[in-house]
Amino acid sequence: MNTQRESDLRSKRITAMPRSVIHMMSALAREVDDPVSLSWAKPVHGTPQHINAAAIEAIEKNLCSGYSTGLGLPELREAIAAKLRRDNNMAARPDEILVTVGAIEGIGAALAATIDPGDDVLLPSPNYSTHTEQVRMLSGRPVFVPCIEEENFRPDMDALRDAVTDRTKAILFSTPCNPTGGVFNEADLRAIGELALEHNLTVIIDEAYEYFTFDGVPHFSLGSVREYRENVISVFTVTKTYAMTGWRIGYVHAPSDLIYEMNKAHNCMAICAPVVSQYASLASINGPQDCVDDFRQKYLRNRDRVCERLDALSEHFSYQRPAGSYCMFPRILHPDGKNSL
Repeated sequence: MNTQRESDLRSKRITAMPRSVIHMMSALAREVDDPVSLSWAKPVHGTPQHINAAAIEAIEKNLCSGYSTGLGLPELREAIAAKLRRDNNMAARPDEILVTVGAIEGIGAALAATIDPGDDVLLPSPNYSTHTEQVRMLSGRPVFVPCIEEENFRPDMDALRDAVTDRTKAILFSTPCNPTGGVFNEADLRAIGELALEHNLTVIIDEAYEYFTFDGVPHFSLGSVREYRENVISVFTVTKTYAMTGWRIGYVHAPSDLIYEMNKAHNCMAICAPVVSQYASLASINGPQDCVDDFRQKYLRNRDRVCERLDALSEHFSYQRPAGSYCMFPRILHPDGKNSL
């Protein structure tokens, strides 16, 4: 076998990217009887039945056998814009919405439309590892800016300011955060907005866990602030909200001219989001919302159980009590785990 020729056939950009540790762990877990999963952010409850029924109805009416427009079903974009106005206080219009194959494709399209090879993207960290690899895949340079662990992983604004250079193009993060469970407060988000205005940066925010905050901590959408709207790309999903991870639907809010550019990237990657899943998503947004609060209460109970268990193991772990998402990021106190963050 000619290994030199084999390597020449492969993209250096992609081969340099590491394999997903999460998927490697999942493969190992399949080799064990009855493993307990403490890994990726996957809802354990099923998609609500009224959403499944809407998908079946759309199939039976033969609505799903062709493409939708690249931007997404018009009625779904109308429903999303109404949801953003109602729940996120965002002055959203349908022409500012792009329906994507999950939030992760939306973030990929956002990065494709905003960065060029060699551009820096600031990543408040610990951060979602896939965001890092998306930056690298587009030949950008991820710049990690540690959050303040002792303050429930707040963004370190001084460190973010110091990290900005003439190569910096964007700031990318999730709030509520995967993997830390931290929630960026309104003051910190506004400070990030001011930094973006000062240096002409794009702020890309993954808001997948928007409905899952605890202890009275609110979720704030920076895209709701008029003066930052031109600099903010807000990415959402139905997959976490309604336990629809397999349906693969996310959506993006951004200025309409930027949505036009993002749709170019989206068209190259997907053409359109799965049509049957778009009809299911329409039912999720327009239908009864009591399931969302039920899920939140279950996640809250699970969080409290994990905190109780970690409290009993305080000689082994320290942790910050998650204010949102359904993730937790404990620190291992043993010497072998001292660099776990």
